[in-house]
Amino acid sequence: MLEQTLDHLEHLVAFDTRNPPRAITAQGGIFDYIRAQLPGFAIEVIDHGAGAVSLYAVRGAPKVLFNVHLDTVPDSPAWTADPHAMRRLDDRVVGLGVCDIKGAAAALIAAANAGDGDAAFLFSSDEEANDPRCIAAFLARGLRFDAVLVAEPTQCEAVLAHRGISSVLMRFAGRAGHASGRQDPAASALHQAVRWGDRALDHVASLERARFGGLTGLRFNIGRIDGGIKANMIAPEAELRFGFRPLPSMDVDDLLATFAGFAEPAAAHFEETFRGPSLPSGAALDGSAARAEERRLAARDVADALELPIGNAVDFWTEASLFSAGGYTALVYGPGDIAQAHTADEFVTLDQLQRYADSVHRIINGGLAAGPHHEAV
Repeated sequence: MLEQTLDHLEHLVAFDTRNPPRAITAQGGIFDYIRAQLPGFAIEVIDHGAGAVSLYAVRGAPKVLFNVHLDTVPDSPAWTADPHAMRRLDDRVVGLGVCDIKGAAAALIAAANAGDGDAAFLFSSDEEANDPRCIAAFLARGLRFDAVLVAEPTQCEAVLAHRGISSVLMRFAGRAGHASGRQDPAASALHQAVRWGDRALDHVASLERARFGGLTGLRFNIGRIDGGIKANMIAPEAELRFGFRPLPSMDVDDLLATFAGFAEPAAAHFEETFRGPSLPSGAALDGSAARAEERRLAARDVADALELPIGNAVDFWTEASLFSAGGYTALVYGPGDIAQAHTADEFVTLDQLQRYADSVHRIINGGLAAGPHHEAV
């Protein structure tokens, strides 16, 4: 299985699927290659626009769906060789996307060709864009699967829980003036922003003992503050961007309302610009931490049934949470270490590729992925 996986991976890496620039198309390239490697599958290739293309392939009556994104981040000048020419070293392979996460795609293709077991694959190409058109379109179809395994680098351990993510834009309005006199606390937009940040950081500290599935506290970051004119002028306006990563047991809407309420006076503008739910998405569905734990235990049962080792919850976000929010039992499982994702000279070890290829071969061709297939969730 390893040699077949490496052969497919070399081909997949050679296709330029950097995102941005969101220039991936349904015609030619990586999707034609994958289609040609899956004889006996019913295949649909759909262009959702803006570089978002999905390939859905089904053979037999599978009850498990494998999802892999084929897009990569852009390379950087720090690469020491052509990022689209895979290099084989003693214990690893190097190339753009080998870890995140074309290695999993290659192994799934190899496993599909190593037997005739029931299998379902959803290959997507917009994960790195924070614009999940492929997954949204798939969820709208209402196809039924007992479980969805989303490939991301988890060192071949099943990850059952991870944080959500929310990004926010705030604007503050003040009144321009000379800075020599005594100021009204609300006069400077920058002073408002700084005071807001102080209150927000105190609130985050108060949540440090919150726990879920091995994760603790709320991750929070003020990423940018802009505004003002010069040191002796009161700032008439300011803009602030912040983000936070909640536990699955936390209610994002409540957190947003709390953060908005820390602005005195009220912010001139408060807008959530991106949200990715937590995994599992119990709180997103009904505001219940107990429901999130119930769904985590359901994912654990799936991992046990598929004979997958269970790893710790993680801080990074994945599209598994979108499937969870859509009603599926979802978990994250793939080869490689997240520390290698998005890095120059990205690599995945041969041991990780072997372990993943063997496990998906067992799931697909050992009958673990088969079962009654129904048309709607």
